[in-house]
Amino acid sequence: MINTKQSERKGTLRGKRIVLLGGTSGVGFATAEAAAWEGASVVVASSQKEKVDDALSRLPQSTEGYVVDLSCEEQVRVFFSHLGEFDHLVFTAGESLLIENLSTIDMDIARRFFNLRYWGAFMAARFGSENIRQGGSIILTSGVAGVRPQKGLTVAASICGAIEALTRSLAVELSPLRVNTVCFGLMRTELWNSIPENDRIAMYEAAGKALPVGRVGEPEDAAEAFLYLMREKYSTGQIIVVDGGSILV
Repeated sequence: MINTKQSERKGTLRGKRIVLLGGTSGVGFATAEAAAWEGASVVVASSQKEKVDDALSRLPQSTEGYVVDLSCEEQVRVFFSHLGEFDHLVFTAGESLLIENLSTIDMDIARRFFNLRYWGAFMAARFGSENIRQGGSIILTSGVAGVRPQKGLTVAASICGAIEALTRSLAVELSPLRVNTVCFGLMRTELWNSIPENDRIAMYEAAGKALPVGRVGEPEDAAEAFLYLMREKYSTGQIIVVDGGSILV
């Protein structure tokens, strides 16, 4: 069903082809949905077939969906070698957040998180950039943990800092292709599903009350930031913060 915001979209991305790695749930799916309503042709990819199938059932029939292990170099390379040209590459892939004290972190798990969230983005830029048409862009994903870390988020904060440094480096390396990152505060997405439901709801309520905007973010809020970076033509190497003011309080 088309909501009011969707019905007001003006087709500013009509004729564009947008690839969303991790575009089958949460922020990625909301961005895919918003881009489709603006007239874009959408490609989504995930490592889980059931998520790809579910996303395709809720997106326009023209949507393409692929099962790709985004932490596997060979699969990422093959994916882009067969994909053809497109206009924008969005990387939102990630597992549920690792919340663990430094003294008890399982290093194999920590490396796995870094492998997907950092090296996955790195490989997407490496193999995908050659397919991006003139005027297109790459948009990565980070979080405010890199700016304002909290206990238990050492791994997450490290990845966020690395992604933001990667963004600036790629903006220089791949010039004139634009490369930017959206840095999120707390969003109501599947990334927090590892927390029991009642605790999760309480977390959202408490965090929202503490924010200047009075609520936590929704996937649709996040999607607007990605669409902005696709539409405008002049920003590169930038970190766009969408956090409800969390770094201010």
